[in-house]
Amino acid sequence: MGEQSEAILSLRPVSFRYKKEFDPSGEAQFGLVAEDVARVASELVVRDEQGKPLSVRYEEVNTMLLNEFLKEYRTVEELKKQIAALTATVQRVSAQVEMGRSAPQTVVDNH
Repeated sequence: MGEQSEAILSLRPVSFRYKKEFDPSGEAQFGLVAEDVARVASELVVRDEQGKPLSVRYEEVNTMLLNEFLKEYRTVEELKKQIAALTATVQRVSAQVEMGRSAPQTVVDNH
């Protein structure tokens, strides 16, 4: 899947209500606008007989989301390792600086 799943990063979720004939309760729904999805990733929509976007293939969106999550997870894990290494370096340098400050100083007067 590689970079292909990055297309979902430009999708914008919306809230909406179905027309009364489709959902008499009129409860708020959450999702994506099929026309917007089609502009970003046409493979994520189902089209009607005229070729117009009809609905979103959410199972595919979920798979792409998982792929993007795993990529970010790996990035975070790598950053944690880098932070740990940098923290250890800072601690080591700080300890060396402290040792340098507490070492007795000898003054030689050659006059």
